[in-house]
Amino acid sequence: MSVNEYVYYQTLEEAIDAAREVFLANNPEVDEETADVQQLNIQKYVLQDGDIMWQAEFFADDSESGECLPVLSGEAAQSVFDGDYEEIELRQEWQEENTLHEWDEGEFQLEPPLDTEEGRAAADEWDER
Repeated sequence: MSVNEYVYYQTLEEAIDAAREVFLANNPEVDEETADVQQLNIQKYVLQDGDIMWQAEFFADDSESGECLPVLSGEAAQSVFDGDYEEIELRQEWQEENTLHEWDEGEFQLEPPLDTEEGRAAADEWDER
C-alpha cells in the first residue's frame, strides 16, 4: 500500500497501526526498531451517516507534507510510532475545527458548500448533531 492509497479507520489506533505499516513499507531500509520518525500527521473525518473515521501518517522528515495535518513531531512522534501513547491524549490534541466533513460521497470539506442543495442539506445534518 503506497502513501497515496488512503483508507479510513474507525479508531485512531487502527489508523496509527496502518500508518506504521505504510511507513515501514515505504522505507524498506529500516525496521520497526531502527525507524527514525520525525512527524505524525492525523486527520479526523465525519461521514454523512455520522460515523467518525481517522487517517494517520508518519514521516522521517518533519518538512514532508501529506494528506493529514501535522500533530506531533520529534520525540513525541517517535513515541507514538513505538506504541508508547494514549489514544485519548491524542484525541484531546485534535482541534475540532480541523475535522473534515463529508458533504457528498467521498467529498470532504471543513464546512459544507452552502451554494448547492447538497451542501445545504449536509450543513443541516451537521447542525443537528
